Amino acid sequence: MSGPSVAPAAGVSFGAEAEVLIIGGGAAGMVAALAATQVGAEPVVVERDAVPRGSTALSAGLIPAAGTRWQRAAGIDDDAERFAADIRRKAKGEADEAVLDAVTRGIAGTLEWLADAHGLAFSVVTDFLYPGHSAHRMHGLASRSGAELIDRLRVAVERADVAVLTEAVARTLFVEDDGTVRGVGIVRPDGSEERVACRALVLACNGYGGNRELVRRHIPELAEAVWFGHDGNRGEAVLWGEALGAELRHLSGHQGHGSVAHPHGILITWAVIMQGGVQVNALGERFSNESEGYSEQAARVLAQPGGVAWDVFDERLAGIARQFEDFRAAEAAGAVVRADSVAALAEAMKVPEAALAAALAERGAPDRFGRDWTGLAPLAPPYCAVRVTGALFHTQGGLAIRGDARVKREAGGVFPNLFAAGGAAAGLSGSRAAGYLSGNGLLTAVALGGIAGREAARFSRMR
Repeated sequence: MSGPSVAPAAGVSFGAEAEVLIIGGGAAGMVAALAATQVGAEPVVVERDAVPRGSTALSAGLIPAAGTRWQRAAGIDDDAERFAADIRRKAKGEADEAVLDAVTRGIAGTLEWLADAHGLAFSVVTDFLYPGHSAHRMHGLASRSGAELIDRLRVAVERADVAVLTEAVARTLFVEDDGTVRGVGIVRPDGSEERVACRALVLACNGYGGNRELVRRHIPELAEAVWFGHDGNRGEAVLWGEALGAELRHLSGHQGHGSVAHPHGILITWAVIMQGGVQVNALGERFSNESEGYSEQAARVLAQPGGVAWDVFDERLAGIARQFEDFRAAEAAGAVVRADSVAALAEAMKVPEAALAAALAERGAPDRFGRDWTGLAPLAPPYCAVRVTGALFHTQGGLAIRGDARVKREAGGVFPNLFAAGGAAAGLSGSRAAGYLSGNGLLTAVALGGIAGREAARFSRMR
């Protein structure tokens, strides 16, 4: 099967037409579809899988937002300006200011609309701060899982009578000379092809993390890392963008994670680290400032002997982690080792006892790695540990967009009817893993999904 391509629209006939055609059925695509219906359009979603899930289903399902009613109910003082400042600080000023402003100002209203119009019962995480955030602003559903989030979005789309073409791979964009996308060529599992015309096109097909060639080219340090995203993220948006002459930005940007249970392949929440846990390598030694962020920690873990490390925490922190479905699954799978003493824990981990004891005793304000332990209680028995590795979760670079989600041309200006959201668009993390602020992926999926869906629908209704 050939890869993604761009072809002239002249002389091409189409079997159907959509007001707004959306490629990708993850969180970005589903929110875009719901937003388009809010404006009165009839969107169509094209999804490669039999059941839309995408990378969203593999995430913790937490969306950062500032100034929400859930924060106010919990007595949390926060606003969009403070949120934007946190993203700007983590990304070292590389985030596009127009997109940053649109997303941080729009996400609170988007979550409240999803709750009121579509029954998504969000609540805010209040028992720990994610790295880089200056306020409790992570919002999620009851299970704290991305699987529940995408399931609920999919049900909302079904109730809104949105057409979802499953097991349909978007392969070819048919484009006019002025850059207008006239339609999309779709390939079915049996090799048959169909063409759908569109008045506006939203690319919500995530990034390129499942394309090893592109990963080696743009993120060589994670070329051999576990890929923890959806295998369908093959970089179509980037490849179409290159062929169209779109502006591409920060292709080296990505979200890694330094805490995936190995060999179980289950995400271990970074809460066990941020609330006082540590990471040690196979020698029982700490090797970094764990509090800087889980994204940059992926490469650090992979650089350790055997490409693995251990999360070490205690039963108190395990209690906090159990609010996450993934952690409960890790316990059920036997990934969590427990011991009543440091000596017994070291034996179970097969690391030197003296090194592990020194790692657990190391405190400071800051310590030799720059971690500030102020306010964090020392670990106490019973102790817990999980063997982990580093993973690539999703890429953060992509199509450069304006604040209204329109895709920019490399030569200047925008494409007339092309929009991008989520991982298909350049995110807010800049060019490095360290620029990723917790939740940036779902933030741009949900916020930009809403913006792209509404703007594409308004454009299509004017034609």
